[in-house]
Amino acid sequence: MSISTRQKHRILILIALVILVYIASFYQAPPENVIYDESDISELFTDKRSDEQIHVKALVTRLLPDDTKGSAHQRFIVTLSNGMSLLVAHNIDLAPRINALNVGDEIELFGEYEWNKQGGVVHWTHHDPSNKHIHGWIKYQGQLY
Repeated sequence: MSISTRQKHRILILIALVILVYIASFYQAPPENVIYDESDISELFTDKRSDEQIHVKALVTRLLPDDTKGSAHQRFIVTLSNGMSLLVAHNIDLAPRINALNVGDEIELFGEYEWNKQGGVVHWTHHDPSNKHIHGWIKYQGQLY
């Protein structure tokens, strides 16, 4: 008993639809409300706001020891051109360590700002393996981490 041409087309269309839905499940919409302006980032600190996506260029002003409790994080302090300092906690269990990073280097980063008394922490500077959070990154010397 052979399958008719019409049935074959229906099966192929169904398979194509399943594949399309599977691929679409990995699509991540562009983030809304990303803060780029340094004065707006200063307002995050003043208003004690957290859970905000930021995109900044900054100067590395201090290298800190890795935080190895729980997920390992490379830690360093950056300073924005307006003088505001931020701690960067870069998850090196999920993203490569930036081995060549030095004080005085410029970086660009995209991550989530969390308020603290010292100025704030930027984390989520890596991809999210579960695709539930906006993917972050650090750009250093033309390479994305």
